[in-house]
Amino acid sequence: MYLKPGKEKSLERQHPWVFSGALVPGHEKLSDGSLVTLVDNYKKIRATGFYSPSSIAVRVLYFGDAEINQAFFNLRLKQAFALRKRLNLPQKKTTDCYRLVHGEGDGFPGLIIDVYRETAVVQSHTAGYISFLEEIKNALTNESNGEIKFVFHKSREMARNDDNKDEFIGEKGNAEIEVVENGNRFLVNIKTGQKTGFFLDQRNNRQLLRHFSRDKKILNTFSYSGGFSVYALAAGASHVTSVDISQKAIELCDKNVALNGFENHTSLVADVVDHIKEVGNDYDIIILDPPAFAKHLSARHKAVIGYKRINSEAIKRIKPGGIIFTFSCSQAVDRELFESTVCAAAIEAERNVQILHRMDQPADHPVSIFHPEGHYLKGLVIYVT
Repeated sequence: MYLKPGKEKSLERQHPWVFSGALVPGHEKLSDGSLVTLVDNYKKIRATGFYSPSSIAVRVLYFGDAEINQAFFNLRLKQAFALRKRLNLPQKKTTDCYRLVHGEGDGFPGLIIDVYRETAVVQSHTAGYISFLEEIKNALTNESNGEIKFVFHKSREMARNDDNKDEFIGEKGNAEIEVVENGNRFLVNIKTGQKTGFFLDQRNNRQLLRHFSRDKKILNTFSYSGGFSVYALAAGASHVTSVDISQKAIELCDKNVALNGFENHTSLVADVVDHIKEVGNDYDIIILDPPAFAKHLSARHKAVIGYKRINSEAIKRIKPGGIIFTFSCSQAVDRELFESTVCAAAIEAERNVQILHRMDQPADHPVSIFHPEGHYLKGLVIYVT
């Protein structure tokens, strides 16, 4: 596959994405997931990667010519395990779930691997990895020194191939797993849950919430399985209300609250903005953790309107001296734009707002310095008077 003249510049900067406009015509006939080499105008091999018939046409696995085989996956996953060991993950008694592979941040563009106790959940955002599932499974079990016993492939919802299935590779484990995170217990269903089953990227931010929660009345919106709710209750919150539009999410949230032995909790299936408008002034802390409003640049403007709306309603109504944890996980909305949007919401609400903390994804979600797009989660803790 040939690059147009001058289009090798991004590869010289080690950026792992090659867009379709950088390729000489002819690649359109390739099948999704094909392993390709990229050759520049001087016939020099610049990269090896997976082809996809989309805007991001090639995701680069190696800058140069490389054989993608069992040894390749062994080495890359060995490096991923080494980093998590440096991060003291897992911690058997306090945290036994973590992210092992964070796409481009770990040299596997388009691949996510989350670990829940003895089970690794593999989620591929590009079809190329489907042909290497056996190699991935072998590398996971071998490089973990036997700690990972089960490997579950979960990519049907994002794959173009209708034949793709969510299933265990090799030995079958349980779909529902009880995990512990910072001493809190959660039920994770790797088959029916969102993403890989649990939002591991909020671990540090949930822990930060504990410092503000004692004796406070808290609203957790877009609560999903109740991660923030359980942490707040564990820290001594007087009462927590969890709100989500999904009945299944609320049922899972209730299970997790009960699993940890808490009772001072109310759950509601409702529209978040409507609930804030009705009773927002009852709360000392409001958590705004919506799903990604913009997965692509084309949706960024609409996303900004959505973020401004929910933040404005929360800022208008929270008690004086209240605290809001507000987040965006939209990759297309960078930190500067997100903070500008929250600022616009504060202006509209006519309240004074101070930033107490800036929040990010944890270190087991590393960002390659050559791929700043990997920094997708950003958040603010704001104080409203």
